[in-house]
Amino acid sequence: MNPRAALLCATAVVLAGTVTAVPAGATPAPAAAATAKLDWKTCATTDQPTLQCASLKVPLDHDTPGGEQITLALSRVPHTARTYQGPLLVNPGGPGGRGLSLAGFVASSLPKAVAAQYDVIGFDPRGVGRSTPALDCRPGHFGPVRPDSVPATEAAEKANLERARAFAEACGKKYAHVLPFIDTVSAVRDMDAIRAATGAPRLNYFGYSYGTYLGAVYAKLYPQRVRRLVLDSIVDPTGVWYEANLTQDVAFNDRHRALMAWIAKYHETYRLGSDPEKVEAAWYAMRAALARKPAGGKVGAAELEDTFLPGGYYDGYWPHLAKAFAAYVNDGKADPLVRAYEDYAAVDASGDNGYSVYTSVQCRDALWPRDWDTWRSDNWAAYRKAPFMAWNNAWYNAPCAFWPTRSRGPVNIANGALPPALLFQATNDAATPYEGGALVHALLRGSSFVVEQGGGNHGVTLSGNSCLDKHLAAYLTDGTVPRGTGPVDAVCEAQPDPKPPTSKATARTARGSALHGLLGFRG
Repeated sequence: MNPRAALLCATAVVLAGTVTAVPAGATPAPAAAATAKLDWKTCATTDQPTLQCASLKVPLDHDTPGGEQITLALSRVPHTARTYQGPLLVNPGGPGGRGLSLAGFVASSLPKAVAAQYDVIGFDPRGVGRSTPALDCRPGHFGPVRPDSVPATEAAEKANLERARAFAEACGKKYAHVLPFIDTVSAVRDMDAIRAATGAPRLNYFGYSYGTYLGAVYAKLYPQRVRRLVLDSIVDPTGVWYEANLTQDVAFNDRHRALMAWIAKYHETYRLGSDPEKVEAAWYAMRAALARKPAGGKVGAAELEDTFLPGGYYDGYWPHLAKAFAAYVNDGKADPLVRAYEDYAAVDASGDNGYSVYTSVQCRDALWPRDWDTWRSDNWAAYRKAPFMAWNNAWYNAPCAFWPTRSRGPVNIANGALPPALLFQATNDAATPYEGGALVHALLRGSSFVVEQGGGNHGVTLSGNSCLDKHLAAYLTDGTVPRGTGPVDAVCEAQPDPKPPTSKATARTARGSALHGLLGFRG
């Protein structure tokens, strides 16, 4: 039975009133033995004057608690109200996303009366950012100009394969003893160590993107320790992770075409045509030209895809991408395109670290094909349906075909032992397509499912939609969740698409840009 069928069968079991077991390789962890006290010290910023920081040592291998220790970096905005509801642990996704800054964002974006009742805690997961050791397998791996992502020739495929293999080999050489413990289950056990160190008997959790899978796995391993659970833009646990990436290809292609249609709508501004298909043809012609002669010596075909990929996560970037597109096509100007690449796609040391953890977690978490013929066949099939990022996405994940550690297999997150969880999902989300949210709603018995109808952004709460934020605030205040009579419990209309820029920035764009800057891309 394939993983999707297995979990769908598990859904039926859960809904009948029982809880399925965690599969082999992801057995429930013993209660955290951590008795460490967190020594919070001020690390205030201008924007976050009450921010505090601390660190926590945890075992590299939780099954050997007396062995080698690693350090997690934590941040906190402490509660100020008399009513204290405990720690609210937040995660921006990834894998490999830095979480220290998210605590301040969440605390300042929630209604003051709600945020004041929680210690909002962010953390850099193991291997990430200020946590140590911080992974950086192959610095400069994404330095421009990379080979064309579409392997139209044997030489192009060979060049991309060599890059993927070199990255996997570099990780194996530098972090051989660490890689077996860079995975979702180990990160979840870290989360419980954080809970124990705060002294809280139960944890409140709020995760975006990959952070929804973290939260669901935490709930599976520690259902009795979950107090509140918020999942926004939800990973399909049956596709972890090879199938999930193939599914993304189609969804991102649809979202890219939505951008092309938006540009056509504003032909008077961008002068790229009023027919979406002609605008799309101009984009692919630009791609072909950049494959021959990269813009500014930096933006080739692969870098162009990287630059426009963020537009699939957040439509607030559309005006900036359209402007760069128009300048190149209409005026032959490369500088705006290079600036867009530098703003949205260029990978610095932080990005190298994030990608090192991304691959380490994804390759360790789940089974990946080791036969490149399988990848070739599947990704050419995806490309024929969805050319925008099929091969770009394939090469991003290709190190898993050569990964030096054994894969452990995904966790069955089906759960009937939780308090009500609150789930948010946009119908046109490309990074975590809608079907995953609907499935997790079925797998988490008693959960409430709030849908942003017509929305295409990834990460939808605290981004300017007052309807969604109202449900979030009510839940964090007293546990109230909406209840409907069908498969969806509440529907919120999506915010309108952006317009070409004016001199005034709206609250929507300010909040949305702030959130999506923290969530990053690819997870």
